[in-house]
This record gives sequence, structure tokens and C-alpha cells, in this order.
Amino acid sequence: MKSRTKVVVIGGGIAGCSTLYHLTQEGWSDVVLIERDELTSGTTWHSAAQVTNFGMNQTMVGLKSHSIALYKKLCDDPEYPVGYHHGDGGIRLANTEAQMQGYRHFASMARGMGTEFEVIDAAECARRHPLISTENLLGGLWDGEDGDIDPAQLCQALAFHARKAGAEVYRHTNVTALTQHKDDTWTVETDKGPIDADIVVNACGYRVNEVGAMMGVHHPVASMEHQYFVTEDIPAILEAGHRMPLLRCPISDYYARQEKNGLLVGFYEQDCKTWGMDGISPSFANDLCPDDLERVMDVLEGAFERMPALTEVGIKRVVNGPITYTIDGAPLVGPIPGKRNAFCIIGLRAGVGEGGGHGWLLAQQIVQGEAQYDTWCIDPRRFTGHTNVELTALKAIEDYQNEFRFHFPHEHRPAGRNAKTTPLTPLLAAEGAEFTVVNGWERVDYIKPSPDFHPSLSFDFDEAFDIVGAEVRNVQENVGLCEVNGFNRFEVTGADRHSFLDRMFCGTVTKKEGRVGLGYLLNHHGMVKGEATIANIPASDRGPERLWYGSAAAAEYHDMDWLKSHLTADEDVQIRSLTNDQTILVLAGPKARTVLSACARGDWSKEAFPWLSVRECFIGFAPATVLGVSFSGELAYEIHVPNASLYAAYLALRQAGEAHGMTLFGARAVDSMRMEKGFMHWKAELITEFDPFETGLERFVKPEKGNFIGQAALKRRMAHGPTRKLVTLEIDSTKAPAPGGASLMQGQSVVGTITSGDWGYRVGMNLAYAFVLPELAEVGSTMQLDLCGDLIGAEVIAPTPYDPGYTRMRA
Repeated sequence: MKSRTKVVVIGGGIAGCSTLYHLTQEGWSDVVLIERDELTSGTTWHSAAQVTNFGMNQTMVGLKSHSIALYKKLCDDPEYPVGYHHGDGGIRLANTEAQMQGYRHFASMARGMGTEFEVIDAAECARRHPLISTENLLGGLWDGEDGDIDPAQLCQALAFHARKAGAEVYRHTNVTALTQHKDDTWTVETDKGPIDADIVVNACGYRVNEVGAMMGVHHPVASMEHQYFVTEDIPAILEAGHRMPLLRCPISDYYARQEKNGLLVGFYEQDCKTWGMDGISPSFANDLCPDDLERVMDVLEGAFERMPALTEVGIKRVVNGPITYTIDGAPLVGPIPGKRNAFCIIGLRAGVGEGGGHGWLLAQQIVQGEAQYDTWCIDPRRFTGHTNVELTALKAIEDYQNEFRFHFPHEHRPAGRNAKTTPLTPLLAAEGAEFTVVNGWERVDYIKPSPDFHPSLSFDFDEAFDIVGAEVRNVQENVGLCEVNGFNRFEVTGADRHSFLDRMFCGTVTKKEGRVGLGYLLNHHGMVKGEATIANIPASDRGPERLWYGSAAAAEYHDMDWLKSHLTADEDVQIRSLTNDQTILVLAGPKARTVLSACARGDWSKEAFPWLSVRECFIGFAPATVLGVSFSGELAYEIHVPNASLYAAYLALRQAGEAHGMTLFGARAVDSMRMEKGFMHWKAELITEFDPFETGLERFVKPEKGNFIGQAALKRRMAHGPTRKLVTLEIDSTKAPAPGGASLMQGQSVVGTITSGDWGYRVGMNLAYAFVLPELAEVGSTMQLDLCGDLIGAEVIAPTPYDPGYTRMRA
């Protein structure tokens, strides 16, 4: 066994084997995989092994398409062929128009990734799958690439090709400890001796937290028992003359695929069961849980009604084994938060089907520093400190119970709510707040007109449309108050703080005391990595000269890792997170200055406190730090308050606002107003797939300034010109917003992809942002939006349709 290697991958299931294989494809041959038993002896061996293109976003579609292409290649490899039933086709059923509308959206989204889905009616579903009944059925989504693969052969083939490229695989080798050294390298202790490595990858399936504990981290992954059975031969399959398509049924919570001349039928029962919560036996390998078909009888009855042939055959065998889930159902693939040279590829509930793509993207991150797609939807850092075993289990149960039911826009399911709250949460709830969730934080979405107000779930504008419009109107005409909790806030001190951040940003951010600036961070490929507001706070009795680095709530772990990884040993810079200690109260509208002046001492005039200023003060008697910035386009102030004083500050502002028509507003109103102003969201418009010039951030870039991260790569990109350009569109529809991921068409060609869409109440337009081909980025260019199957006119308009001169927010 080697004593030194570049990468150690721990775990020999699909996650580990795919990672090992793709590391060699990226050119790294000095890599090792360690498996405590045999390859595939965890969850992989008993996988139902379905391989579909379907994904909830374009990144997931892209990685699944890579899996399919890879598996086809391995299947046809004469040196080590893999059993793969590719192209049997698959149908996702639907019995409501809302589900069918969602399928039409997913077809639009997938088209932008070169994947074609087909939305078919009930009769066509039955024609393509002759075993199903059309009772209580509207139709379905057809994936012609759907199929299934032999999971053991797949993993062995990946390991075989990795070995050929120089990798080594050590089976029956148990990892006993992990030690990280001062230079961020690792020693992996095993029962057969130590291995020193530059990088460690946790690919341990349901044993993820056993290895995580060796690193001093916990991963939000929980396991669920999952059962399927295999039937005896079914005469109709023998007579069909073709393989049966795969079937996934959200109506009755089951799936079915052909297995020889019978069916493999799996269940997602409501009376489901977690597994391994109190530890896993060391001897549990190539093992299963006890059968428990009583638990799935309600689901089985629905399967019988949909597929009557099941009532006429016996069962050959039952499989009940653990599968892993995360808090939001998507896997954790990427850097481990708070650790250097440590990655994970875990929580793959559909591991075999999409594991080829996950290993592909992880290998790119390890070798290149970034993947070709923006991988935030699977990034382990998207979850922060609120994620524990109990919360993960609650969300795993909920996801399991809704396996084939996609999330609608503005749908927030009830499990695990109130993970993060502020002193105002119950008060705002009493005032009628409907809450959305941002990185676990309960944030006001809008104020409901009555406790029993529940908008319908669809991709159309819902019944809250006019409510949100009224909130926007009051902000425009009077003044509104909004709580923004969880906003990422780092305090940066030290003599080198400005030079450090100057190296991090691609433009010039003000260093003047009492002033605020906005800047953008690039990765080493010259692509947009992040956005941050910098507030330069003068010394006071609250602290020395310091600056605040503020970014999106979801960026808490991501940005801290990025900043700390670029600190040098000789720099006098300290970074401390205040994210969970303070909350923002946003005061916005033409009367905002009047309200602020009524509850805070000092001169708040335009001359004394102009736009982009920062000042410490008291709101009533509550200490606060006020920033003169606006995400709404109106005169506005961000009032940052320690959570211990938040209630007092809120009461002072409410009392001061009574005489001026102040009302509460929520996140939906904010999103509408920011689109009217041309402001962008991190991980919607601001993603690692595009550079700042493609994203329309030219005014924030100084290519010739002193050295900054991504500078050389950005200059190379500038020489080649843009591949896409971000534009603002007006959509010719009053029925529905443009959903993120939807495709823009000219004829039969996809020419762009929507990133965000919403109604602009102040300008009376249906607005959207999209990345389009550069030749279509000029104002007046037209194209068509595939809006849930309907082709709708879309025209490029000038950015910032509301108050393009920024006069209102500077007032």
C-alpha cells in the first residue's frame, strides 16, 4: 500500500468510484480509493439503479446527461462492458393540471441543456406503457433516455479504468483516523498503515458521519429505509415485444421498471422510517434491513389500481435497504465547510443514476478549482450551523414522502420550520406574516389578509399578486419596514484589511471612513464568485476602525471559506462573523428619512448622511449601525441591530412610522422592486459560469488595477469576447412570470436561459433577466419564451426600467 498520494477517496460505492475515475480523466493518476469492505457493499449494491435525465435545475440535468453519456460509453466498452438498459424510456405521471404545467416547465428548462422531454396525455402514456390504467390520469413527462444499469458492474468498470490510468484501490482497508497538518495536508490512518495525502474525499454513503467525526465535522445526511420487490414473470411483458418504460408515480408514491420478464416495484410510503440514527453496526456490509411490506400496503394498493397486472403475479424477493438524504434532497458535492483540502460526495439518494455526473463535477472542482457548471445547488456550504441530525431526519422523512412531487414556486414545506428565528418572528407572525425560508431563517414573504389565506400552487401569478403589489405601492408612496434576517455579515479588522480586500475584488471599493461600496469577487478562472457590500466604520466606543463585509444570507460558509483561504501568513487581517448576532431592519420609501429622524438622534439630512454612508447610532435606545443603501430603488436605510435589542428597535420604528403610513413589506415585494432596478441575486444572475462583462458588471471591473484574483484569466476572456450576455426582458404575458431555467427560443433554437422573473408593479411590466447569445443582447431584440409549453413574446429592454437615473434612492 502506498504511503504517499495526492488524493485519498474514502468509500467504494458509486460516489467514490466515480470520483476516482474522473480524477484520472482530469489527468491525476496518483490517486487512491480506500474501501472498508468490497466495492459497492454499502447502498450501491442494492440500488434500483434507474438512470434518468430529469432534474430540478439545469445543473442537475447536465450532470445526469453526463452520467448517461458515460454509462453508454462503458456499456459499449469491449474491455469491461456494463449491463445497461439505455433508452427504455420513462414516464412521470400526473393527475393535476398543476403537475402537468410543472412538467412543461421542466421540458423547457431541459431543452437549454440539450435534453428533450416530451409532455404526453393519458392515452399516450397507456400506449407507451400498456400495463397502466388511465383512470385518474391526465398525462405525464416522457424521458426517452431513461433506463437502468447494473450498479456493481458500473462501479467495477469505473474502478477498472481508474486503475488503468494509474489509480490504486485498496479493499478491506478500514480508515481509523484522519489528521490534518499545519500545511493542510492529511494523514489517513488505516488498519493497514498510514497514507499521507494532499486531499481527502469523504464518499462514505450512510457511514458519512463516522468519517466526518474523524475530521471534526458533521454532515446533514440521514438514511431512510427503502423497500422494493421483484415480481415473477408477467405475461403482458413477455407478449409486448419491447422493454417496458420506467414509471414514476406521484399519485401513488411508487416506481416500477422491468426486471427480466417481471417488474421491480419500489415504494415511498407515508409511514416511512429513518435508519441508523443511533449508530450503525460495524458488521453492516452487503446487508439489508428486515422486510416490512405491511408498511407499504397503502402505496401498494395505489400501485395495484394503476397496474392491475401486479395483482396477478407473485413476489420473487423483497429488498429493504438504507438510502441517504440531505435536508433539501440534493446531494452534498464539493468542499467541506471550514476545512482545507477536504471534499465530500455524499447524500446521493439517487446515487447510481446520477453518480457519474457528481463525480465528474467534483473531480473538476478538486483539480481545476471550479466545475464547468455552477454547482451551488449541490454545494455542501449551502447549509450552515442549524443543520443537525434531528432536523436532517425531519426533512429526509418529508422528502421521502414527496419523492416524485416537485417543489412549486413559493412552496415551503412544513417539516423543520423555525430552525432560525429572531425575537420578531412570533410578533410578525401575529401581524399576519407568511414566511419564506432563507438558509433556515424564517423571513417574511408578505403579509396575509387573513389567517386562512393560502394561495394555490402553480407556475402562474398566484392570489398574493395584489397583496404584494399593495406592499410595493406603499413603499413607493410612503414608507415600509422589512426584516432581513440572516444577512451575511463579517467584521474585518487589522492594518491590512483594505489591501487584502483590494486583492479579492476585481474593482475599486471605497476605503473612506463612513462610506459604503459594492464590489465583486472572481474565481481563478475570471468568473463571478460573489458580491459584497463593504461598509467602512470609524472607530468608536463599539470598536476600532473596521469594515463590514456583507453578502447574501446563503453565502455565510461559502464566503468565509473563500476569504480565509486567500489570507497570507504575513497579513494583519482578522475576520469575525456577526451573521447570527445581528439582524437588518430595512426602512424604505420617500418618508424613510422622516421616520428615521423621529427615532434616532442626529442629522439625517441628505447633506449630512448621503446615499452610501454608514453611521453608528441608537434607534430609540437600541444600538444600531445604519447604511444608506437600497435594494428597492427608493430612499432606504439598512438598520443593523444586535438581536438582543431588535425588539426595542422595531417598536421604536413602528411608533415613529405610525404618522407616515408605514406598513410592513416582505421578500416578494423586495424581489419585484430589485428587478425593476436591475439589481441581481447571488446564484441566480451571479454565477460561476459567466464573467463580470457577460453579467453586465463592467462599471465594477478595473482590469488594469493592481493584482486581484482572476485578473489574468479575465484578461484572456476579454480577448475572446462574451459567450452570453445578461439582459433585461419584458415578457408579453400577464398570466405568469418567467421561471428560472426556462428556455428562450428563436425558431427551433435555444438562444438563452431565464435566471429570474417577476412582475414589476411600479413599471407595469412582466420582467425577466436572462443570459442570451451576444448578438441578441441589443435593446429591441426579440425572441420567444417557452413558458410552461406556451411560446410567449420576449423583448430586450434597457436595464433599470424604474428610475434609471437613481434619483429616488439618492433623494
